[in-house]
Amino acid sequence: MMYQFDWSSIPPSMPYMLQGMGITLRITLTAVVVGIVWGTLLAILRLSPFKPVSWLAKIYVNLFRSVPLLMVLLWFYLVVPGFLQKVLGLSPRTDIRLISAMVAFALFEAAYYSEIIRAGILSIARGQSSAALALGMTHWQSMQLIILPQAFRAMVPLLLTQGIVLFQDTSLVYVLSLADFFRTATSVGERDGTEVEMILFAGAVYFVISLCASLLVNFLKRRTVR
Repeated sequence: MMYQFDWSSIPPSMPYMLQGMGITLRITLTAVVVGIVWGTLLAILRLSPFKPVSWLAKIYVNLFRSVPLLMVLLWFYLVVPGFLQKVLGLSPRTDIRLISAMVAFALFEAAYYSEIIRAGILSIARGQSSAALALGMTHWQSMQLIILPQAFRAMVPLLLTQGIVLFQDTSLVYVLSLADFFRTATSVGERDGTEVEMILFAGAVYFVISLCASLLVNFLKRRTVR
């Protein structure tokens, strides 16, 4: 006998699942913004002629790129919550699972963003930096006003592509029992006995959002080439 799909539980559960999508997007946007900022600093530190600083940044990047994201999420949820509450001054009522997920994703993604940004910086001809120094600019001024703007213009498609991967990876927060979109969808399925339908629906939503973002990336790539 063929399996009979039952999609009737989706419409009434949409408000609940939209709340889950809100959590997913909050984690994604926070990790992208913080990851790019921290990743830019890491990239600059890795290119520093001061070896101790360069090595520390290199160790950070290699450490986070060598550890599974799932493990990082568990570290920050099981080991760091008390530290985060003290450092960030969080209220005891704050959902530490959400804060832990945001911090873990931001620090993890920064390692990947730093490599993208470092490659972008290295792609800029050294002559431009030398010309800036010859005009009396400091190293930081040339980096801020000349090198980074050009590098970021070329890196936008790659940064957005990494953001798409990050959005897909947010489903891993199910290990923290955090009610993101995927966790919410599966909870509805378990409640109504429609696990298959809800997993398929969640997968379709992730696919549509990722596809639209990928089309945007391709459009920006064509604009960059021009």
